[in-house]
Amino acid sequence: MTAVDSPEKILFASTTQAFLQKEVPLSRVRELHAQGVSFEPAWWRRAAELGWTALLVPEELGGGSVSGDGVADLAMVAEQLGKTVAPGPLYPVSTVLAGLVDSADPRSHEKTIESLIAGETVAAWAVYEPRQGWAPHEPSVTATATDSGYRIDGVKDRVEAGAHSDLLLVVARTGDGVGQFLVPTDAPGVRIEPQQSIDLVKQYARVHFDGVVTDGGAAIGGAAGLIDRQSQIAQVLQCAEVVGILQTVFDFTVAWALDRHSFGRPLASYQALKHRFADMKMWLEACRATTAAAVAAISARSPAAALSSSIAKSYVGEMATDIIQGCVQMHGGIGVTWEHDLHVYLRRAALYRSIFGTPEEHNLRVYQLQDAGQRAPRSA
Repeated sequence: MTAVDSPEKILFASTTQAFLQKEVPLSRVRELHAQGVSFEPAWWRRAAELGWTALLVPEELGGGSVSGDGVADLAMVAEQLGKTVAPGPLYPVSTVLAGLVDSADPRSHEKTIESLIAGETVAAWAVYEPRQGWAPHEPSVTATATDSGYRIDGVKDRVEAGAHSDLLLVVARTGDGVGQFLVPTDAPGVRIEPQQSIDLVKQYARVHFDGVVTDGGAAIGGAAGLIDRQSQIAQVLQCAEVVGILQTVFDFTVAWALDRHSFGRPLASYQALKHRFADMKMWLEACRATTAAAVAAISARSPAAALSSSIAKSYVGEMATDIIQGCVQMHGGIGVTWEHDLHVYLRRAALYRSIFGTPEEHNLRVYQLQDAGQRAPRSA
């Protein structure tokens, strides 16, 4: 999402790309699907060794980024993931780390952060609830204060990598508002039901909390603003990955149209198809631009970060499936076969359209934020 303009960034980008192409090409993704496996823990530890899990963590807590801009570096990794539709818990681990490092007392979670950076522990963000859209500040799961900590009750669903995680960061309602709590998945009262998605390897879970007791150190504090930042990071990483998906699908569709002939001419030479390609290229670059603007705003912790992330999530979510469906049509009959890779990319983009807010939900959010800005008093 940003220019790869230094030797360090060039090395990081090329290493990430080479690792993904070698370790999880599309053929491997299909093999994992056939085995019913989401990702391999050993593979994730090797990915963590490349620095993916350290990018949002400050150096004093054992992290560090390549360019000094961890959000931008992580968005670059996400874009590379899109090129092979790679598996792995990058988003759940990243959102949990974002919550821990920006919590009221990150030092109290130092061992957990260290373990997440090393890839030894996997954590998931439990924020969605059954029969609800994207409403992170309106949980029905409760965290009731006790003499020694909290009692957590309720149900979360659409928890990415929930069945493969060691820890859950649970968004819950407390007597003082909304809080977040670290809960081990093996704690008494935690029950996990796997949920399959339309993606080949992205797996989710429904998690039941039946009187789960935690100590006082489970609360991470700073809930409202922290949830907003975690949401923005999750949304912009999804957008960055979808940009990688769109660029890959567009490139091999153009190559197909140049190689495929009809009536002695390449398909790409027909004016009607040229217009389709021009439209798709324009939409692709608009997806890239809105995502880059959101990355910059979130990196800078700008007051416009919420608006920028919602604009990107709305636009990318709306246009991505249209672009890929257009590429499917360009391929003709082969484009709708299981053997062709188009559906693998379409599945990931369609999944992301609905996770962390649909375009419709973010359209409403954009309106609300702009309306609030217009109503705010202006200084002379």
